[in-house]
Amino acid sequence: MAEVHIESGWAPAATRVDELEAAIRAVCEPIFDRPLREVSFGRVLLRLFQTSRQFGIEVQPQLVLLQKTLLNIEGLGLQLDPELDLWKTAKPWLERWMSEQIGWRGFLNALKIEAPHYAILLPQLPRLLHQTLNEKPGLQIASVLRELVAQQKQINQLVILVALILFGFIVLYFIRG
Repeated sequence: MAEVHIESGWAPAATRVDELEAAIRAVCEPIFDRPLREVSFGRVLLRLFQTSRQFGIEVQPQLVLLQKTLLNIEGLGLQLDPELDLWKTAKPWLERWMSEQIGWRGFLNALKIEAPHYAILLPQLPRLLHQTLNEKPGLQIASVLRELVAQQKQINQLVILVALILFGFIVLYFIRG
């Protein structure tokens, strides 16, 4: 998680991964394997926001939705089953989802979808690259790579947001279900 925050540009590039990781662990690990009645997501979120401020991390406006979802889950869960362990309940679904999205299954599915496009694009790639470099004489490969990295950071942020929202909905589904 610490690496994802730094790579996505949410945390300053100079942030030490090990320090951020330790801070996140200090906040999150105490709630693992605990029943819902012993967990206060309000306090957890407050501590995460304090940690964010400590490391100069920009808190994304989209995370307000996650905060709201977690607080609703906490309230509803306490009413339905105060002994529920959210992490044990959600773990199989999160593992499957992660495998389908960014694991080997996700990679193979994406490859199946994109393969026809690659078959068309690959033979044209050398010509397109040569044409692009000739059209913009001042263009260097480093600047192209920087642009690609910036685009990848945006994609990473979107994937993280979707994963967090999906996690909230999965947990809410099982609490209600």
